[in-house]
Amino acid sequence: MAAAVSGQGAGANTGQETLGDNSDESSQRLSAVCIMGPTASGKSDLAIEIARRVPAEIITVDSAQVYEGLDIGSAKPNAALRQEIPHHLLDIRDPATPYSAADFRADALVKVAEIRARGAVPLLTGGTMLYFKALKDGLAQMPVADEGIRREIAAFAEKQGWPAVHKRLEEVDPVAAARIHENDPQRLQRALEVYQISGHSLTYWQSKEMPACPFRLVEIAVIPPDRALLHKKIAARFHQMLELGFLAEVEALCARGDLSANLPAIKAVGYRQAWSYLAGDLSYDEMIERAIIATRQLAKRQYTWLRGWKNIHQIQTTNTAEALKILQVGSILD
Repeated sequence: MAAAVSGQGAGANTGQETLGDNSDESSQRLSAVCIMGPTASGKSDLAIEIARRVPAEIITVDSAQVYEGLDIGSAKPNAALRQEIPHHLLDIRDPATPYSAADFRADALVKVAEIRARGAVPLLTGGTMLYFKALKDGLAQMPVADEGIRREIAAFAEKQGWPAVHKRLEEVDPVAAARIHENDPQRLQRALEVYQISGHSLTYWQSKEMPACPFRLVEIAVIPPDRALLHKKIAARFHQMLELGFLAEVEALCARGDLSANLPAIKAVGYRQAWSYLAGDLSYDEMIERAIIATRQLAKRQYTWLRGWKNIHQIQTTNTAEALKILQVGSILD
């Protein structure tokens, strides 16, 4: 296999050893392909090129693209592309109704089985690493969300700041607090909410046995080696989104009247900053600067996820030929 592709992560095998498993158990299990990578890395372009060469359908792994109306800012594929290549898990939830990693896992399991039954390859593509982890490792049965408690935590954060929420979490769940940054409001809110609902910490619930993935995954990561170039692409893409009418898109969401800055859809990178600008909390230039910085921070977190990912195969460029080699070795394209 070419040098551009390598096994990655603790306990990783070589590509041939991992993907060439033709045991009876492996051959009887459904197979799916995960194409991961930081934002603006070209992973979606790679999935599209693969789907143009082999019978394949794309399952989107993106916590913003699941929502209706979040189109430009989430880089959602356009109608022509969706007509050319089947895409799944796009526009399946109203922004007023949160979509969770557990929702994604349940939906993705169904879609993989349906796609394989049609004789096609399921390509799970996107940058929401928590969704990929939920699919691969399963999820503990967490307490159901409580909107009242969420509002209480959000109100406390508005008065005291998210570092104060982080300090409160440290008191009840120091393990979770150690891995959740004080500037990560969505995860902080959920961790504290779980404790207040159940009396048990998030760490306690996550220690419970989780169901294994019922199908075999071939995992590929598009990893741009030049971070500076990636940052330039991130900035250029956000400016292009503005030219395409991103602010008008957010204005339409705001005009609905039933959405708020506390919803996961509106907390998505870019949308959060545009919402603050439209509310008069940021200037236009501040909005642009903060959105680009937030996207860079997202990419950094995605790199961190991928560094610790087991049995992953890295492609240093968007190289369709190398990706096809991986799939052939993995007996996916038979």
